[in-house]
This record gives sequence, C-alpha cells and structure tokens, in this order.
Amino acid sequence: MNSFVRLAALAAALSLAACVGTPAPREQFFMLASPDAGAAPPTSATPSIFVGPVSIPASVDRTQMVLATGSHQVDISDDNRWAEPLRDAIPRVVAEDLSHVLGTSRVLSSRIAAGAPVDFRVSIEVQRFDSSLADGATIDALWTVTPAQGGARSGRTLAHEALAAHDAASLAAAHSRALERIARDIAAAIRAMQPERAR
Repeated sequence: MNSFVRLAALAAALSLAACVGTPAPREQFFMLASPDAGAAPPTSATPSIFVGPVSIPASVDRTQMVLATGSHQVDISDDNRWAEPLRDAIPRVVAEDLSHVLGTSRVLSSRIAAGAPVDFRVSIEVQRFDSSLADGATIDALWTVTPAQGGARSGRTLAHEALAAHDAASLAAAHSRALERIARDIAAAIRAMQPERAR
C-alpha cells in the first residue's frame, strides 16, 4: 500500500511539474485599420459625412475571432481576439477610408457625433463577416447613403480578400482591405449625389 501511495504521489508531482513548465496560451489582440492610416490627413472639410449605424451578424458580435472550419462549422478562438467591438471598429475604418478616398477631414463615426449636422449619412448592414484561415476574409454589406436634402441611394458590396499568410494578423488585414472596397463603393455613390460644383 505504501508503495502504491508513493507511486501515486510521484505521478501527481510529475504531472504538476509538467503543467508548471508549459506556459498557458497567450491571447493575441487584433485591430481593423484603414490601409491609408499613415497617409497625410485631408485638408478639405467637405463633404461632411457620418457613418452609422452599423449592424453586424449576432454570430460574430463577440471579442473572439469566429473562424470558419467547414461549411456549417466555426471555431470561436479564445486565443485570437478583436481589440474593440466590431460594431465600433467597422464604422471607424469605413470613416477613415471615406476620408482618404473623398479627401475630406470631416467624416465622423462616434456615437457622440450621431446628431451632428452633416451632408451625408451612411448606414451599413453587414450580412456576412466571414473569417477563414484557409480561404480569407469575406464581407457582404448592404449600405445606404442619405443626403441632408433627402433622397437616399442604396447598394450592396460583396468583398473577398485572400490572406498573405494563414494567420490571424493576415486575416485582420484582409478584413481591413475588404472594408476599403466597401468604402470605395460608398464614396462613388456620394460623388454621384454631390452637386456638380462640389465634385
């Protein structure tokens, strides 16, 4: 019996030592960012634009990255997380992209600025925000541009971006490029709705 107890204690000690020697997985945090984030800021203040509201699918409305592993299966990654809620990150990045594409410094996305008078308001309904370390990033978005004088224009952009590498950092970059494509389609609609002298 004593031998059995000693063996059990030794096994427990070895198991504990193995656990102590193996570091726990470290969470990594990623951000969406405009590809032009380092460019010189625009100097014009027109047109003025507010981006919001933006809705996203409930399945990805979480801090963890939701990674597709099959046609009907996903992995909710506790190791790879978004640094901010997607419902905040998406309008921020689209606003940054619109600012650079249209050359205007007055593009707002903060909920605090929701009531500010602007020339155009942009609402976005993200129908798909798919992430795959094998296939890349896909965003399917319905958007509506409403000018201050009324008369809205709606569109849909399906953007897919491949990965430079099969990792979470490349996935965040691919989603950022997909958002830029959406912003360019929105910018084209805004240009078409501007008075001729303002284009």
